[in-house]
Amino acid sequence: MTQIAAIVRNGLWNQNAVLGQMLGLCSLLAVSSNAVNGISLGIATILVMGLANLIVSALRSFIPYEVRIPIFILIIAALVTVVDMAMNAWLHELYLVLGIFIPLIVVNCIVLARVEAFAAKNPVGLSAFDGVMMGVGFVWVIGLLGAIREFVGQGTLFAGIEMVIPGATPWQILPEDYPGFLVAILPPGAFFVLGLMVAGRNWIEARANERLRQERLSEQHAANAGSLPAGTQ
Repeated sequence: MTQIAAIVRNGLWNQNAVLGQMLGLCSLLAVSSNAVNGISLGIATILVMGLANLIVSALRSFIPYEVRIPIFILIIAALVTVVDMAMNAWLHELYLVLGIFIPLIVVNCIVLARVEAFAAKNPVGLSAFDGVMMGVGFVWVIGLLGAIREFVGQGTLFAGIEMVIPGATPWQILPEDYPGFLVAILPPGAFFVLGLMVAGRNWIEARANERLRQERLSEQHAANAGSLPAGTQ
């Protein structure tokens, strides 16, 4: 597996910040009441992570080791401020909905952890790509979480899309008289759905590990059989 493929697989699955490492849960659980909110915050996180990794990697030789964490946080805070102001200017309605959770990207453990673990030790291109893929891993989880909660809770998908694309309308998946399942769009629903998603990932990983173990046992048996003298049973 090449390094690029490893970064993609780690960001999307193996080291997924949410399902694998359980990072960034505060914003994930609070914002994911529908798909649009979740994906929008996720895209903002991608921008911050990609640029933060790029800048830290480019400056890593000039950053004293003893004060690296405060400097990393200052870089992330500057990028988040730019994203925050841009959303306020161009996507004001969405900005009001996401509220405090845009500035809170500064203290999101996903961003700081990746800057410290990868960007501070690797070249600029790989670091930027790693930040983007980690952000994409966050986006698909928070987007799927929001879509499930919105579908079960309201029977729709992409409610609030008009805040991003003027004139667009959400998809009414279930009949309009669907009463909705209120718990799904309340905070407990976020915990329930995330728990099911984590359980699903663990189940898939357990099956994959079991298949790998069986394959290795088969290979070992075949190797042992091949090493026996002729005529030995």
